[in-house]
Amino acid sequence: MTLQGKVALVTGATRGCGRGIAVELGAAGATVYVTGRTTRESASPMRRTETIEETAELVDAEGGMGIPVRCDFTSVSDVDALRDRIAADHGHLDVLVDDVWGGDPFVEFGTPWWESDLDKGLGVVRNGLDTHLITLHRLLPLVVSRPGGLVVEVTDGDVEDYPGPVGIPYYLVKSGVRAIGRWLAAELAPHGATGLSVTPGFLRSEMMLEHFGVTEATWREGVKVDPNYILAESPRYIGRAIAALAADPDVSRFAGRTMASWTLMREYGFTDLDGTQPDWGRWFDAVVKPGIDPTTVDPTPYR
Repeated sequence: MTLQGKVALVTGATRGCGRGIAVELGAAGATVYVTGRTTRESASPMRRTETIEETAELVDAEGGMGIPVRCDFTSVSDVDALRDRIAADHGHLDVLVDDVWGGDPFVEFGTPWWESDLDKGLGVVRNGLDTHLITLHRLLPLVVSRPGGLVVEVTDGDVEDYPGPVGIPYYLVKSGVRAIGRWLAAELAPHGATGLSVTPGFLRSEMMLEHFGVTEATWREGVKVDPNYILAESPRYIGRAIAALAADPDVSRFAGRTMASWTLMREYGFTDLDGTQPDWGRWFDAVVKPGIDPTTVDPTPYR
């Protein structure tokens, strides 16, 4: 699998899925524009320590070329400047991964909508949907400038009946992103490009590791908080899924679909960093959905 000579852009690449995706695209040989709001000089409202420069350095370390560019995707002028830079440098985009999110500080899980903070709810939608629309409006011309482009919308969940009390704004954003992926299939096909959506499973992002009080080296101890964490996957797992899609000459067969890290693992055979192949979809259907005590189930067949 190689992406040598390919130009990619990952939005929301500061941390989490975006970082994992950028690094794996780089590992496959791509030049990757690493974009987000947090730099070593300025922090975003997320108040996190990860930076786009760190992600770009990880891309370089894996053999790719990481180009950090600060961009607030709620700002049309910022996205215009990013577009102009890529156009001047390369004239096109081969891969656009739309992972921008930034809604975590505003989501009110388990709170009835009428009791929620309206401004926070609208902030979730602004950060999670408006940003994707702005990104696509300004950057798709670079993707369709020549045949073979790929656009991946990153969402949460591969079905519409999202489990748990996530609230209307969160549900609207994630289902909306899946809808964008479906729309992209028809919109891009006449230009020889492919659009789809991809979701991770139970993610070991930096924020989730902190939530569980563990590190990437000790993540299995998170089962003391939630036994389902035994099926957790690193952000590099979805990164490898998307890198495989980007290198697949027949990727158009997935156009408009919402794929998952685990369904793409079955298709392409990649592993996570520890050599396992976590299948959150099978685990969810067999254990979580029917309410079976996860401590009574051997996780080995699901990894």
